[in-house]
Amino acid sequence: MDILKRLEDYRNQERDLNWEGTFADYFELVSKHPKVARLAHGRIYDLIMAAGTEVGKNGEPHHNFFDDEIFGLDKPLQQIVQYFNSAAQRMEVRKRILLLMGPVGGGKSTIVALLKRGLEKYSRTADGAVYSIKDCPMHEDPLHLVPEDLRSDLERDYGVYIEGDLCPRCRWNLVNQYEGKIEKVPVKRIMLSEKHRVGVGTFTPSDPKSQDIAELVGGIDLSTIGEVGSESDPRAYRFDGELNVANRGMMEFIEMLKADEKFLYVLLTLSQEQNIKTGRFSMIYADEVVVSHTNESEYTGFVANRKNEALQDRMILVKVPYNLRVSEEVKIYEKLIGQSALKTVHVAPHTLRVASMFAILTRLEAPKKAGISLMKKLKLYDGEEVEELKQKDVKELQEETQREGMFGISPRYVINQISNVLAKEGATFITPIDALRALRDGFDSHTSINREERERYINFISEVRKEYDEIAKKEVQKAFVYSFEESARTLLNNYLDNVEAYCNKIKLRDPITEEELEPDEQLMRSIEEQIGITENAKKSFREEILIRISSLARRGQAFEYTSHERLKEALEKKLFADLKDIVKITTSSKTPDQDQLRKMNDVIDRLVREQGYTTQSANALLNYVGSLLNR
Repeated sequence: MDILKRLEDYRNQERDLNWEGTFADYFELVSKHPKVARLAHGRIYDLIMAAGTEVGKNGEPHHNFFDDEIFGLDKPLQQIVQYFNSAAQRMEVRKRILLLMGPVGGGKSTIVALLKRGLEKYSRTADGAVYSIKDCPMHEDPLHLVPEDLRSDLERDYGVYIEGDLCPRCRWNLVNQYEGKIEKVPVKRIMLSEKHRVGVGTFTPSDPKSQDIAELVGGIDLSTIGEVGSESDPRAYRFDGELNVANRGMMEFIEMLKADEKFLYVLLTLSQEQNIKTGRFSMIYADEVVVSHTNESEYTGFVANRKNEALQDRMILVKVPYNLRVSEEVKIYEKLIGQSALKTVHVAPHTLRVASMFAILTRLEAPKKAGISLMKKLKLYDGEEVEELKQKDVKELQEETQREGMFGISPRYVINQISNVLAKEGATFITPIDALRALRDGFDSHTSINREERERYINFISEVRKEYDEIAKKEVQKAFVYSFEESARTLLNNYLDNVEAYCNKIKLRDPITEEELEPDEQLMRSIEEQIGITENAKKSFREEILIRISSLARRGQAFEYTSHERLKEALEKKLFADLKDIVKITTSSKTPDQDQLRKMNDVIDRLVREQGYTTQSANALLNYVGSLLNR
């Protein structure tokens, strides 16, 4: 019964969307809401902005429209939105083809698909409503009916900008069917839809010998020539080419640079003059956004050919590289797994992270500055602070690169290999080690990986494995610590008491004997050495801690063990180091006693309850860490 109710509601909604009236009714609507008559670029820009804009981590605007599908491509997305922003103001860039260029699997097609689907949904809202002349094969704006001589007056009096001319079919209908009476021409609301070929078109190049230009611009309908008497009669023409269909909206030209020259020449006229040239008629006005995508090698060959200079000058190029941030790469795989039927298989914590780390390493250029490894660069790009490096160093690292993100392993390869593990019969969970093994095993069947790259990628697998080993040990050791935060807080307070006494050159008082004691240098160094603080650097580090305490106190905030990232790391490492032997004995025992079993079960329970493991994946983690500690 619930589905029947939903179907009824859907039919009611469809009826509400099916507005019809005369040109006079439409003009009254436009005079109250001039935005109804905006051009295609303006409609897409408003669609993007309707989803909301925030300030991103880098201080640049972040557009929410792309959030659910595109990750880690803030810069290309900003360039795309800037293009639509300028085009929406009717600046010259709207007469350019938007070309997205980047490696396979980088998100180009997804960006275009998002815009197309978004445009379809937006046209069904009040803000995105689109109206056309009824029975116009190109669904053109009814304002094209207004004679050229009256348009400037309407813009002055009503603020309505009119651009474009009637298509040949509507021109014939106006004279012969409506006797030139513009106000009587029927108008209807349309919903843009690629499936129904209204306002959204897609063109895919194929064999130039067999592909007909009519797929782009339409052609003569031979069956009607006998009725109308002439091939030049607009009623004998099928306005069903992809450029005709995409009028008022958007056309995707898939792999445009693979198309034959005759198809590209049509785009020259469309982009510069916003007209479609057909054999039997004069120029036909078209208001549409043309978006294409291609790979780097195709684009390089296109640019090298001087015959393409005219078309190249009519393009806005946006490079769409691979994502270079691990946290964003994880979101890509979470999305893809969430869309599959395999989402019931448990993905152990850090599995997607280690796969993402490997993928990002393959896309990075080696830093020129000595002492910075690719792994350090990866962490910096993901927002972490690494030793002496800070986030301000990221810009410098990015500026020295040439093609970073334009090469390497694609998300498709990674998700394919993970899917192979998830889809195995009887699989209930996948671990980070499973993921790394699957990535390595897939190199032999990856046709584009040569021997040199294979060796390099295997080294990256090894580097990521080392990183995961540390993560795994820390995960288990943390689970072994009973009331971890209380232990860390106690250690912190002890450390801070000694640091304060050291910096202020005073003595500590024993809480029991009230004896005056020198600051415990051994305790302080045992913590500071965990993060490589040297003897020479200890004084400045301790003073830095006191400054942070003072700064927080002025704002009425308490200093917690998490308040200073490096001190937090040092405290954790100190606690873990003290526990290492206990963990080693408990996890590696082949015949654990009752006390060891109790500890194991308690750790597994904590991993399940607090870290997101299942009992099986937690057991696998403990076995793995046990083997690491016994090496």
